Amino acid sequence: MPVEITWWGHATCTVTDSDVRVLTDPLFARRLAHLRRRRGAVPPPEARRADVVLVSHLHADHLHVPSLARLEPGTRLLVPRGAPRQVPGLRRLTDLRVDEVVPGDERRVGDLLMAKEVGPVDVALLPVGGWGPYLGEGHLDAGRAAEALARLEPRSAVPVHYGTYWPIGMDAVRPHEFHAPGAEFVRLAAEFAPGVDVHRLEHGESVRLEVAR
Repeated sequence: MPVEITWWGHATCTVTDSDVRVLTDPLFARRLAHLRRRRGAVPPPEARRADVVLVSHLHADHLHVPSLARLEPGTRLLVPRGAPRQVPGLRRLTDLRVDEVVPGDERRVGDLLMAKEVGPVDVALLPVGGWGPYLGEGHLDAGRAAEALARLEPRSAVPVHYGTYWPIGMDAVRPHEFHAPGAEFVRLAAEFAPGVDVHRLEHGESVRLEVAR
């Protein structure tokens, strides 16, 4: 059975595997603080439907409480341990099943096992940019993402975390950091990891990929 990936923009993706819908870092906002959505429509209501939602870390563009509040009641939400303590708004989301996890934890959702160890990788969702003229510490740009791709050696990759949000009033400041990371990653991936199939998606576009079982 293939895996289907839909990129809704920024780090928000729906990954459907074994009939389980996994939603990553949901951000359903036109504006977030000083950022506005410059490309791609706000994800449609169907994007809110998920069997499990993964929040990677506590930055507001990844753990966005107003977006989480729009999920269907009863949705299972996996967050880093300590998140409800550090983000009090999470404690008000009583309609969601919040599950705190740490690296190495294992969770099963339907027929999908979220394993505690990283084995051979079929598909990698790799951040390749950011939301402003300069990347903050700890972020991957297209070059570092291509280096990570060479280390992971997945069958396929989809670049994310670029070309969606940008600071208001700064459209003319280093605009290549908004427009270029996706194409730059494709170019560098061909150099660093020529055996990997890279799929650069438009906002709302999906790709179906065959994976090993």
